[in-house]
Amino acid sequence: MHDKYTRLQAILVDMESVVVAFSGGVDSTFLLDAAIKTLGRDRVLAVTADSETYPTEELEEAINLAKRLGAVHKVIETSELAIPGYKENTGNRCYFCKKSLFEHLEPFVADGAYKQVVYGLIADDMNEHRPGVQAAKERGVRGPLQEAGLFKEEIRDLSREHGLPTWNKPSFACLSSRIAYGETITVEKLGRVGEAERYIRSLGFGQVRVRSHGDIARIEVEKDAMQRLIENGAGISDKLKELGFIYVSMDLSGYRSGSMNKVLEQGGAVK
Repeated sequence: MHDKYTRLQAILVDMESVVVAFSGGVDSTFLLDAAIKTLGRDRVLAVTADSETYPTEELEEAINLAKRLGAVHKVIETSELAIPGYKENTGNRCYFCKKSLFEHLEPFVADGAYKQVVYGLIADDMNEHRPGVQAAKERGVRGPLQEAGLFKEEIRDLSREHGLPTWNKPSFACLSSRIAYGETITVEKLGRVGEAERYIRSLGFGQVRVRSHGDIARIEVEKDAMQRLIENGAGISDKLKELGFIYVSMDLSGYRSGSMNKVLEQGGAVK
């Protein structure tokens, strides 16, 4: 693990200066911290894209984290729903998102102030459905954590060693990942799942996903939290129905990253 961190530092040194696509999640926070420690504050720029799919509380946390790390930080406005091909929500939705994000970051390297755009790709991602990886390759964007061979649990362990508050932060993905492929993404649907998850987290749950299948909400929590979800079932059901869902269910398989991608593996959505 520590050899991989040394490898990460060598990769960053070779890049000389970087623009970090910074969401405030476990991986991008660790990458930003490593870049600042390795290259120095003046050779690192953190950029956060604020959009409809990015909850306000996540933006606020990213701003606070950047300050804590002493990073030079910019927030830019983007709109995934305005990207052709995105709101249709096909299996390659993330390609359009990442392509647009990287295009927004390119001006920061075009003027020569920084030499390389990087993002929080990790080794685990190479075994998952990640259309955004293709967008990164096309734009010359690199994932130093993945290049160093770092996996999520190693990043969490190293983050804890380095005193980063995100070491045990629940995994996060954009709100669009909650909406079933083939179902058009709208601001209203994003707001509904965002508010539903916010409510459930307010009850003391950590890792939560509210997956939207039309009028059905499929709730995923860690397996050891399932009994507590059932105990709070009546209130949760009432709240989610108030938000517009007709049926509220719990996924008996528990939380797992990318569960919406199962339909792609079975050929059930356009890839």
